[in-house]
Amino acid sequence: MIVILQPDIDKNGAEYREIVDFLSAKSDITMRFHEEIGTQQTLTEVYLVGNTASLDRDEIESFPGVDRVVRVSREYRVIGRHRDDTRTVGFEYNGVYFGQENLQIFAGLCAVDTPQHVEEMMRALRDHGQVCTRMGAYKPRTSPYAFQGHGKDCLPYVFELAGKYGIKVIAMEITHEDHIDQINEALEQTGRPTGVLLQIGTRNTQNFELLKNVGRQREFPVLLKRGFGITLEESLNAAEYLASEGNRKIIFGLRGMKTNMGDPHRNFVDFAHVPVIKRLTRMPVCIDPSHSVGSRDRAPDGLLDVHHVTAQGVIAGANMILVDFHPNPATALVDGPQALTLEELPFFLEDVQIARTAYEQRRERAQAAGMETAAR
Repeated sequence: MIVILQPDIDKNGAEYREIVDFLSAKSDITMRFHEEIGTQQTLTEVYLVGNTASLDRDEIESFPGVDRVVRVSREYRVIGRHRDDTRTVGFEYNGVYFGQENLQIFAGLCAVDTPQHVEEMMRALRDHGQVCTRMGAYKPRTSPYAFQGHGKDCLPYVFELAGKYGIKVIAMEITHEDHIDQINEALEQTGRPTGVLLQIGTRNTQNFELLKNVGRQREFPVLLKRGFGITLEESLNAAEYLASEGNRKIIFGLRGMKTNMGDPHRNFVDFAHVPVIKRLTRMPVCIDPSHSVGSRDRAPDGLLDVHHVTAQGVIAGANMILVDFHPNPATALVDGPQALTLEELPFFLEDVQIARTAYEQRRERAQAAGMETAAR
């Protein structure tokens, strides 16, 4: 059960104290408090865990300090989409909105290699009206001898160049909680010219201590990728780990599942789960066509498999695309064979817009049909 208090309630006031005392006196019930600080108001939510079936919803809603009560109907208490739940879906970060209704594109380098390539990438994005990118500084690799990323050494010039070219949000994978401090220090050193979306990769989806540490910090939103060898339920519970620690600014990423049934693609494309996640949770959904396909193979119709897979995810309602580009894929230190070129960026953006328009038209027709059915 979630008790949503009146906006900007005074925590030193009688109304707040009254409801907290009432809930504290209930046996077999524990409370977790979450604050959502917006530009105009602060919302306080109290998550009740335990024998909540014994609680009277109407009695709790009768307290002056309570706005409404949501009875949790699914396993995912914080991220879940519950019956009679009118809480907002989505969040804003550094001037960019992430929700289940819109679409953001994060095209960029899977791994940062040189300042020159970073600048070329960001210049191309700016010239095509983009304000988000992906830049890998910390790279977990299967082989201990493979390139692991430049780490904190590349952060200052990546952030400075982002500011120079108007990039507002950078998706950047982290593999250890220390990386959060390194990112913060580099942002402070460069005058905070951009924002960072912390990415938890597929290998760390069940690194529970990392999830807890990332969830406890509130400054950076999180992109959590589905684990490549576990069920969707297990991955959604990983997102619940983040949210239960306090950070609800989470985007759920689909990047394909590791199984030979996906051959010849690198991973089995799981973008059919886009609407499933949106139905079960309040998280925006990201697709990663590059790591799903893993190549530049082209179909007889002239379109790359990456284009087809991207369109499949977008037309299913995806809210974010994480895609690899590189000024010179042949020299890329990580995943060069799957990267698109800067010359291909305009076509990619146009193709995405075609798929997005088709999705919006389908959604409008579905809503209209629903209204007609309700009217009859």
